[in-house]
Amino acid sequence: MKSPKICAVITNADIETVKEIEPQVDLFEVRIDLIGDRWIDVVKGLKKPWIACNRLVDEGGQWRDSEARRIEKLLQAIDLGASIVDVELVTKNLEHIIPIIKKRAGCLVSDHNLEKTPSLEELKSIVSKQIDAGADICKVVTKANDIKDNWTVIQLVSERYNVPLVSFAMGNLGVLSRILTPLNGGYFTYASLKEGAESAPGQVSVKDLVKLYGLLEIP
Repeated sequence: MKSPKICAVITNADIETVKEIEPQVDLFEVRIDLIGDRWIDVVKGLKKPWIACNRLVDEGGQWRDSEARRIEKLLQAIDLGASIVDVELVTKNLEHIIPIIKKRAGCLVSDHNLEKTPSLEELKSIVSKQIDAGADICKVVTKANDIKDNWTVIQLVSERYNVPLVSFAMGNLGVLSRILTPLNGGYFTYASLKEGAESAPGQVSVKDLVKLYGLLEIP
């Protein structure tokens, strides 16, 4: 079995920890909304591919400036070397923004349900909308209110789409989905740089995830 891809989420300007973790991960997500102005210092030293993310408050982020400035930061990230830009499915003028991103970087279109895990059919419908919007990668995140919600997102990534898909359920009840979806068709899974630096509830650290996959004897 191929080793699952791990995307480490950078939530602050702890550059030393980033350097320490870098050899163990496949890519990074740079949370502009969480890091603040020092995100530019962080990305200058990255040697692995990275995703630029400037998350809306309604989608679980902390960006509180204007929408124009939010998109401006994402486009600036491309200039600074971002391989992928994360833009939410609910983003205003999405049909105009995605083509601009795709001229110079990959476009990950995301959707976050912070309250529940909808039915499998509803989640598949979201993926279809993301693909229709022009996504190079789809990301569907839910909240786990029941252990069974893990199975729903595992089923979702087990489907076959013409673009890669990342999906998991947030919260303590959704930890299994973070671990198992990349073993069942998910493109990659997100992990925190270290314990206490999580960007979302239930996120596992890189150290623990690498150890766990090692125990499962995944090369």
